[in-house]
Amino acid sequence: GRNLVIILDHHDPKPANDPKVYDLNLEHFGFKGETDFSGATCSYLFSKILNPKNSDLSYLALIGSSEIPGGFSGLNKVVLEESLKNGIVKPIRKTFEIVRFGVKIDKFFSMLQILGAAGYYEGGPALGIEACLNGLNEEIERKVEELENRRKATNKRLLAILYRQGLKETRHIQWFDAGDLYRGMGSKVIGQFCSFLSYQTRLIKPNKYIIGFMNLQPEIPGWGRLRQSLSKASARTPRALKKLIEDGKMPGAVEVLVEASKGFGIADGHEYAANVVLPRDKREELIERAERFLSENF
Repeated sequence: GRNLVIILDHHDPKPANDPKVYDLNLEHFGFKGETDFSGATCSYLFSKILNPKNSDLSYLALIGSSEIPGGFSGLNKVVLEESLKNGIVKPIRKTFEIVRFGVKIDKFFSMLQILGAAGYYEGGPALGIEACLNGLNEEIERKVEELENRRKATNKRLLAILYRQGLKETRHIQWFDAGDLYRGMGSKVIGQFCSFLSYQTRLIKPNKYIIGFMNLQPEIPGWGRLRQSLSKASARTPRALKKLIEDGKMPGAVEVLVEASKGFGIADGHEYAANVVLPRDKREELIERAERFLSENF
C-alpha cells in the first residue's frame, strides 16, 4: 500500500495535494528557510514533539544550522538557547562545543559536509550518522581527511581550468560544466564549489548568476540505477546579485531554475542557492531558457 510521507525541510516548498503527504516545512508557518531554520532544526523540533526526551539531540539541529550564513537566528537561535540551558552545548571562543563529544559545532559541520558530499558513494552518509550519534573516531577522521584531500585536488584542477578558459557567459548568467571531474563524489560537491566560486572576485562577475554542471553517476547507493543520463546544476548568487534579489530587482536562484527547467527538470532551493537535476542533453537549453526568462522579465 501507499505509505504516509512526512516532509521536514527548509527549501522553498511546493503545494502538496496528496492526502498521504504531510509537508511540515516551517515556511508554511511564516518562517524563512534562508535565515530562520534549517532542515535539521525542522527535523529536531518534530522529533521533540514525538518524544520530549529527544531534547538531548538539539546539537544536531545546531550542526545543520551551521550552513546558514550570519549565525543562529530565528528558530535556530531558540534551539541554541535551549541547548545552552540544558548543557548540551557550551560556548567556546566564537563558537560552541558539543559537551558530550568535546567537539566544536563548526568542525563537526565541516566534517559532515565532506562525508556526505565527497563520500556519498563510499559509505560517507552512514559514517556521518554514526558520528552524529556516537561522536568522531579515528576511522571517521581518517576517512574525512582522505576525502577532503581528493575534493581539494579536484577543486584546484577545476579552478585552474576556469582561470585559463573563463566561464561561459550570457547577459545575466555565467556558467561552466565540470563534466566527470568529480566522478566518484556526490552531487553536493558542485554546489559547494559554486559557493566557493562566488567569492572569487577576480574570476566571476558579481552581478551574474553562477551555474555549474556536473554529470551524475548512474548508481544511487542502496536504491539502484538511474534510467537515463542525468546532470546536476547548482546555482549561486554573488554578493552584488544578492542585493538585487533582496531589493526585488532580480528573481531568486530557485525561481530561475524552476522556470528554466519546466518540462524536463526537478529544481529546488532558495533565493541565493538552488539546484536542478536534468537530462544531460538539456544543459544548454536550461541556460537558454534561464536567460530568456531573465531578459524578458527583468
